Amino acid sequence: MEKNISPIKQRILLYADSKQYSKRKLYLDTGIANGVFDKTSGLTEDNIERFISTYIDVNPEWLITGNGNMLKTSITKFNHKSDDGKTTDRVPLYNIEAVAGIVAIFEDLHKQEPIDYIEIPNLPACDGAVYVTGDSMYPLLKSGDIVAYKVLNDKANLFWGEMYLLSILLEGDQFITVKYVQKSTQEGWIKLVSQNSHHQEKEIPFDAIKFAALVKASIRINSMG
Repeated sequence: MEKNISPIKQRILLYADSKQYSKRKLYLDTGIANGVFDKTSGLTEDNIERFISTYIDVNPEWLITGNGNMLKTSITKFNHKSDDGKTTDRVPLYNIEAVAGIVAIFEDLHKQEPIDYIEIPNLPACDGAVYVTGDSMYPLLKSGDIVAYKVLNDKANLFWGEMYLLSILLEGDQFITVKYVQKSTQEGWIKLVSQNSHHQEKEIPFDAIKFAALVKASIRINSMG
């Protein structure tokens, strides 16, 4: 890192280094004049605005002051007809992996003590949240993201096409997965669909679903530490 340039420029170059971006790419992407990042003078407001508007994952507070994380924390809310938009209480975060192939007992989940709590303004009521692993729902969800969910009292009330956290018992194996749920052409079966096109859709008997929870939101934390 070049120590004689302004702190904001140092942080921009730190960001670029974390992304493996060259200075040339910074100039081309932002429209900032060539050579600006080699000078010891500070950046103009216009150039700072160009940088922030181009690289929207950068935390502006970190860029200007050095406080906080380099990258923003992003939250995606999945709006459903039943959502009332009211502010939610704290959502408990449980220590369980949500991915096909990982043996986990969903019905025992709420007997555990939460490892933490999450507060998200204007999120409809949720029963809990868990970390996701695997890439079946990438790029919408990636490993390490958190999904907040609302458990269905009756799995017969599934909304076709929505994303669910599902507890499945199939041929003696029990696992949890996050998938879109669609109708099957076979009577008494359902179709599980991934976001990742490299994962084939699967059809399973409806009775194989033991518990279902509607995914209300996902949280992605982009942080260098």
